[in-house]
Amino acid sequence: MTSYTPKGTKKYFHLVKRFLATNWLSLLKPTQIAITGSQGKTNVTNMLATILAQYGSTIRTDLTLDTTFNVPITALKVMPWTTFLLWELGIDHPGEMAYHLEIAHPDVACITGISPVHTDRDHMGSLTVLIQEKRKLIEALPENGTAVLNHDDEMVKQMASHTKASIKWYGSTKECDIFVYPNTINVSLEGTSADFSIRGKRVVIKTGLIGVHHAETIMASYLLAQSVITSDILDSFCTIVAKISPLRGRMSVEKGPMDTTLLNDSLRANPQSTDSGLQTLEMIKFAEGKKIAVIGEMGELEHPEDEHRKTGELLSKLNIDFVIGIGHLRKYTIDTAIQHGFPREKIVYTEDVFQAAELLKSVLKPGDLWYLKGSLLRNYKRIVQLLNNEEVCCKRVMCPYEHCGYN
Repeated sequence: MTSYTPKGTKKYFHLVKRFLATNWLSLLKPTQIAITGSQGKTNVTNMLATILAQYGSTIRTDLTLDTTFNVPITALKVMPWTTFLLWELGIDHPGEMAYHLEIAHPDVACITGISPVHTDRDHMGSLTVLIQEKRKLIEALPENGTAVLNHDDEMVKQMASHTKASIKWYGSTKECDIFVYPNTINVSLEGTSADFSIRGKRVVIKTGLIGVHHAETIMASYLLAQSVITSDILDSFCTIVAKISPLRGRMSVEKGPMDTTLLNDSLRANPQSTDSGLQTLEMIKFAEGKKIAVIGEMGELEHPEDEHRKTGELLSKLNIDFVIGIGHLRKYTIDTAIQHGFPREKIVYTEDVFQAAELLKSVLKPGDLWYLKGSLLRNYKRIVQLLNNEEVCCKRVMCPYEHCGYN
């Protein structure tokens, strides 16, 4: 039912926590907001929590815990004076959403987008099952609840008929309650800004978050916050959002080895987030040196070869100076990129982080900007350690970040 099932004594402690959490929440009445989606949910959760904290006591799920444990632990943190309870609900197996919703009973919910992550045979099994599972969140909303949905995501749009709650849309078209003017999105190493239409008014909103996709983060967060706060929040929203910085490993700007600048996006990798990261790299105005992309393979996909080929198609349309692909699935990316016109001499395949680091030692020059895309289970941050001549504790391909450290 869940991605991790506690064993032995831990199982009984977990069941006790779930029992206590369910009963404890039944005695309290915080406004509950839940967020799910294949990408963007952590950034929306983080931004929303920052905003809501200005309006009342806010409890949110922990950033690092598996959702199975996170839900009861978070529920038990709620106090009688808690105003807002914010759930980030990740799932990777059938039945998980229903399991979370035994404790969580959101009044407002958001689905940020769908990407074919966790759709392999060992997890959801298919994109269809993933959609059905994510959809359960808005199916559970009460009639007086609110569903905040991404109008630009066709799979999310099709979920609208599966909720009895009222719907608020965000996206890039005028049908939405809030929409962005796509040609106004500007990204730099200092953050992202864009023009938005809110209740017929054109507003410029800036954030310290970096990436074209953060236009969606802003819109989702605004609609969620305005759904639970009765007063007009626009001015305070703009002030708060401008001060929010990237989470580590989620498009964070760091001082890189060899006097370079690292755009670190190494904590999560799926097709949509990879595309957004590469588009952002191209968009950033950077005059000092080369723009280099180091992209690891993506796991837990129903059709992994096809998804990696799609990255290659995108790369052929982007102006990036050099690309390094890591892992055998990235061969499909590289071959496709070359077939579609990407210069052969500017894109290279490497088997693992060690080959990638050796190659980077000759490619990187002071002043270069390089984008590192990967996932927790492969710990591509080891590349930085290797470039800094630091000891790496193992040579496994599947090395969770906590194994070799994430300093």
